[in-house]
Formats: sequence, structure tokens, C-alpha cells
Amino acid sequence: MIKHAKPKSFYPTFERKGAGQETTHYCPGCGHGTVHKLIAEALDDFSLKDRTILMSPVGCSVFAYYYFDTGNIQCSHGRAPAVATGVRRVNDDAILISYQGDGDLAGIGTAEIIHAANRGENLTVFFVNNAVYGMTGGQMAPTTLMGQKTATTPLGRTMERDGNPIGMAEVINALTSPVYIERVSLSSAQGVMKTRTAVRKGLKYQMEKRGFSFVEILSPCPINWKMDPVSARNWIKKSLEPVYPPKRFRDIAVEDTRVRGKGTLPWMDGEELITLLRGDAAITSLKHTVLEEDQHIKIAGFGGQGILSAGMLLAKSGIAEDLHATWLPSYGPEMRGGRAYASVNLSNKEIGSPLVDQPNVLAVMNTPSLAAFEQDVVPGGMIIVNSSIADRKVERSDVQALYVPASKIASDAGLIAAANVVIITIYIMVSGVLSLDTLKHIIPLSVKRKEYVNKNLEIMEKAEEYARRHLSEFLKKDEVQHEG
Repeated sequence: MIKHAKPKSFYPTFERKGAGQETTHYCPGCGHGTVHKLIAEALDDFSLKDRTILMSPVGCSVFAYYYFDTGNIQCSHGRAPAVATGVRRVNDDAILISYQGDGDLAGIGTAEIIHAANRGENLTVFFVNNAVYGMTGGQMAPTTLMGQKTATTPLGRTMERDGNPIGMAEVINALTSPVYIERVSLSSAQGVMKTRTAVRKGLKYQMEKRGFSFVEILSPCPINWKMDPVSARNWIKKSLEPVYPPKRFRDIAVEDTRVRGKGTLPWMDGEELITLLRGDAAITSLKHTVLEEDQHIKIAGFGGQGILSAGMLLAKSGIAEDLHATWLPSYGPEMRGGRAYASVNLSNKEIGSPLVDQPNVLAVMNTPSLAAFEQDVVPGGMIIVNSSIADRKVERSDVQALYVPASKIASDAGLIAAANVVIITIYIMVSGVLSLDTLKHIIPLSVKRKEYVNKNLEIMEKAEEYARRHLSEFLKKDEVQHEG
């Protein structure tokens, strides 16, 4: 007796769709249900259910999390490969599936899929090609055939107006890194069985950490094609397959000269990075810093004031003292002269996000930056103001406000662009976080124009002198522990 059962990688009932629901939201004759079942069966047979994370972006598959009893991440339109890349960086053993339609992958997400494939990310992409934007009314997609009528090409697609259809398997095949590329079709029972084999191979190669697998699946969309399910399958055979011929483009098992080599993700070596930033492995004077409080620093001003460089100097100094550090720049299209800011986190622990929304340290180089970010600083935090340019005081009374004529100090010393070094020096002296010796060591390794290295170091000394003369009551000693 043969008993047919729903794969265990599906939920028994689709409660997220509705209480007691046993059917999917897909239209009659849609290929997504077929592909879903083939994937779920493979996950069962390979015992992958508890390791799998399914990335489903916008499109007809947007509600895949209704059905798959696996890890699920809902992604922005076209961004599933980018999200999968991020997950891979923190989980080397997960099975990652990027499940995408043609408008999503070939249109909105072109950059994401190309670069994930080019990096050879160890993930499996199932690309469902039905030649239209299925979810949003059947508009023309990058894969729409010449002459095909859609909601946005009512008279048929033309090359002059719309360009030619894009063969995504062919595009991916032009890249060196992917290990498995195949196009299959749901036009017949035989095609479904070939799709089953391709689905399994794509997952198996990921299990073996071989790299990037891409399976394109020609799939019916009866509603938007205005056909019954049988006619839709026939149309795949008659019209889609001649333009997108099912074939195996690449298989690592038989063609391994273009493959980067299998293995786990090559993580960056922390010791090598610290040595690089220190510039000399023999230097032992740099400290190992133990912070009493994580530092969430925002440095803001206008483009050209060295805002981003200041953040980089701080982050590199933190790493040189064995801290975890992140640096995240932000600037507009008018970078030089427009608003720019950098977020820096320093911690003894791993840092979950590079964003700094509520800084405990804010350094502002002009009035607009003070106005923009003053209210974001946590109570008890520090605000350092470049009083050479900012024309007002800090309005809050629950923060420590320091006024430093950074631009004047730098200008008097002959390099106004080094006002950022003044601000950083003052921050280190007042907070006690990091060592000035470390900053002195990092500056020569970081300043791009070597003729300015000595001038930056000179300006750093001028900032020290200013702090001792005018800010002595704020200077803190032994705020952090340094272990040699």
C-alpha cells in the first residue's frame, strides 16, 4: 500500500495563512506549488529541515513562510541573495535557499544575484521563470518573450521599445565562481522529474560546501497568461523552451577548472588584522584596553572636514588596542560640502550592529550637525563642539559639553583639514578611552598623503597643549584599564 503524505518540511496545516488552512495561496496550475513540494521533499530526504533558512522576497512566493517549517527570512524585493550573504557570514553550517521569481531576480535584484554568484557564495538559488511579474498583475518582466502580450505590453514586447529577453542562466554562466548552473522546465512529467534532480543537486552541493548553485525553473502562470493549466504547460514547451532551452550549463563534478575550490568561508584572521593595523608585529607598547562602558560615537560635519577619516582613525586605534570596533560612514551625493557623519562603536565584546542611533559621544564640526544630533545623545553623554565654526552652545543640561576651536588650532598650525585630529585627541584625553600613543602610531599608517603625517602629529601635540591649558578639569585618568 502506498501512502502519500505531505513532506515534514511543510507545516501540517498552514495556520499563518488561516486557522486550519490546508491549501496554498497559489493559483490553479501555478508552478510554485510543484517547486515547493520538490524542495520540501529534498529537505526531508537530506534531513535538512532544521538547518534550512529560506529567503523569500517580494513576489508570488512572498508567503513561503506560510508553508515551510524551516527558518524563514522575508527579504526586500530582489535582495534575497544579499540577505543570504549576511546570514552566511554568521552561520557557516546553515542551508540557505534564495527562492526568487523572474521580476525579482532578473529585474529588481540583478545586482544582488550577480555579485552573490560572482563571490561564489555557498547557497542555492531557485529561480522561477514564468516570463511575467506574476504577483502584481502580469506586467512585462526581463524574461518576457518578444511579441508576448502583458499588462504593460498590450501589443506585445518589441526589441526597439523594451529590449530583448534576458537569459539569466546564460548570464550566471558568464561568471567564473558558480559551481552548478542548470535550467529545467515544468512543461511535462519528465521535466518535473528533471527539476527534482536539479533541486536535489543544488542542495547537495551546498551541503558539501562546494559553492554557488543556480537552478532556473520554467514555470506556468495560467492566470496571467490567460490560459487553462494544461494549455499553460504546453505553452512552456512550445514558446518558452525554444528561447530558454533547458540544459545543464555547468556542473562541478565534470567541470572543475573554473571553480574556486570547496571549503568553509575564509574568515578574516584577527591577529593578522591587528598586526597590519599596528604596522609592526614587534611593537609591544600598544595597550590591551578594557572599557568600563562601550563607546558609541557619532562624528558629524560637512564633507571636506575629515569626518569619515576621523571615524576610521578611531576604529583603527580601537582595533590596535584589541577592542572590537565598527566604522560606518554616511554622506550625501554632494559629499564635499554636504552633510557627512561617521558612526564608530568600540567594545570589548562582539558588536551586533554598526549603527549609532543613540551616541554616548557626539563630536560636531558645525552648527547644522549639532542641531541634527544633539537630542540623540544619551543622558550623561559627551558632546564635543568645534567652536571655531559652530555658532551656538549645547542646549541640553544633562550632557557634558566641551567647546574646542578645532579648526583654528589646525589652521594656526598650517593644516585646517586636520581639525578632525584635534577633536579625536580631545576625545581621547577627556574620556580616557584609548591611548594617545596608539593614535600617534596609527596616524602615519592611515594618512594617505605622507607629506602631511608630521603636520598631523604636530597638530595632535597642539591639541594636547590646548586640553591641558583649557580643559584640565575635564581630563580623566585611569578611566579604563590598560594591560600591557
